[in-house]
Amino acid sequence: MINKTVNTIQEALKGVEDGMTFMLGGFGLCGIPENAIKALVQKNIRNITCISNNAGVDDFGLGLLLQKKQIKKMISSYVGENAEFERQMLSEELEVELTPQGTLAAKCQAAQQGFPAIYTPAGYGTEVAMGKETREFDGKMYVLEEAYKADFAFIKAWKGDEAGNLIFKGTARNFNPCMCGAAKITVVEVEELVPAGALDPNQIHVPGIFVQRIFQGKSYEKRIEQRTVKS
Repeated sequence: MINKTVNTIQEALKGVEDGMTFMLGGFGLCGIPENAIKALVQKNIRNITCISNNAGVDDFGLGLLLQKKQIKKMISSYVGENAEFERQMLSEELEVELTPQGTLAAKCQAAQQGFPAIYTPAGYGTEVAMGKETREFDGKMYVLEEAYKADFAFIKAWKGDEAGNLIFKGTARNFNPCMCGAAKITVVEVEELVPAGALDPNQIHVPGIFVQRIFQGKSYEKRIEQRTVKS
């Protein structure tokens, strides 16, 4: 059994360089690779392109990279919780490519499965389709969307084993599974790392073939964007 465990976050980020494209799992602040993001901030990686559903909040998640202006371009769907993102976008300090949420997930999944592109009806007749090939299928128009190309995918899972098999928990099972294997190197941080064979095969969401590096994360804050409580 191949052991994909790395002992430190520095080892997990080996090969990361300026100007690269990264995929980062998570939905809002749920299931984001907190340790990897903090390490990228500390390494002061610059001019990066980030593919992520959203951009975190001002002082957490990808917002930490935005604060230091380490991100050159954001490819995302929802950006409404980050004032600094909005400021940089409107001042043209940051390149932004807004993508329909389902299309973003499908383009990640296409890259994961080895497909060069997909056809989707989302965005036809809008700015999203400008400059892209369109085609009719059964009387309905579709837009050709190319699969994403990324250097690293940074993933957060609940449990994982030394072979890279992963289990996600609750809402954290969002963009993380479809980003696994969608980049040249997939780095996974887990809340609980167990020996190979310890996981029930019937419970595994992503097999280890999609993972190159896995490590035990620590000090997870797991913040909530908008906390609503009953009085």
